[in-house]
Amino acid sequence: MNYKTIILFLIGIGVLALMVIFIGPAKIASALKNADPWYLALAVIVEFFVYGLYTERWAITIHSLKIRIKKRHIFPMLMVGLAVNNITPSARGGGEPVRAYTLSKYVNTPLENALATVIADRGLDTFPFVVLAIITIVYSISYLTLPDWIVFGLIISLVALVFAFILIFNMCINESFGERITLWGVNLVKRFSKKKHHEIERRAIEAMGGFQNSMKVMIKDRRVLMFGLPLSFFIWFMEITRVYIVFSSFGTPVPFEIIGAVFVIASLIGMIPLLPGGLGAVDGAMIILYTAAGVPPSISAAATIVERLISFWMTSFIGMGMLPYVGSGVLDKITGKL
Repeated sequence: MNYKTIILFLIGIGVLALMVIFIGPAKIASALKNADPWYLALAVIVEFFVYGLYTERWAITIHSLKIRIKKRHIFPMLMVGLAVNNITPSARGGGEPVRAYTLSKYVNTPLENALATVIADRGLDTFPFVVLAIITIVYSISYLTLPDWIVFGLIISLVALVFAFILIFNMCINESFGERITLWGVNLVKRFSKKKHHEIERRAIEAMGGFQNSMKVMIKDRRVLMFGLPLSFFIWFMEITRVYIVFSSFGTPVPFEIIGAVFVIASLIGMIPLLPGGLGAVDGAMIILYTAAGVPPSISAAATIVERLISFWMTSFIGMGMLPYVGSGVLDKITGKL
């Protein structure tokens, strides 16, 4: 990581530390001591189950392109991608090129094919999230006493997400639109590159063509939608269930729909490319929203800290620990960009 990423990490940790100080470290520590370790162990097990579901979903898009690779080899690539998402302030998208690169190198397939599987995988994840976000915003307006500026911000974030989704989907299936976007990107590169521009343009258009062909194959494959979409909804359900289990460990009855609403709102905030993995911003939002819903501040903070230890820090450490497995070339590629 370069110094900018380290500074952003420190800012995120600093924001969380200020909230802990404001609520009271002693109160939070007392709540943590009373947490049921069996529930916490169950939450960790659920998180590993979610990793397996992520692997299964990506395998669906990979196998739709007849790319031969076993799931036990997909898993470390996935975890490295999730870790890179967490340590880069790139709207949870920094790990996607890394996933595509590792898959491309491992199975010796064109990068555009590998990237198509990753984009399709993210598309399968985004559609349920948009549905859940719409339900959450309606629920928040109807039943939660959120300030108008928060509601407005959520709506703006949702509109931006839908717009980006439509833009990328159009680029994937519309040849002329994809070519225009590609040429726009090439013109941008021309300002900073001294390489032969005609060669760059030719290779970029060829890559876009290969990428679009791969996307069309996956869209026509019924298994991608028939199994991928239901699986994505189930993944989101299990993610929310994990948070529910964490709160249950503190003996605090929080309605499932409240936890779901806060989790989706926090996920929206985490997509804003300000801090690595939304560190500080997501944690702070979860604590504030749970407290606004009637949960004691000390329990809100303790549960959020435990939840983020599982979903953010554990995932990051496992992913970074698997970097040697996916190859030193990936290490060079990642450290050169972070």
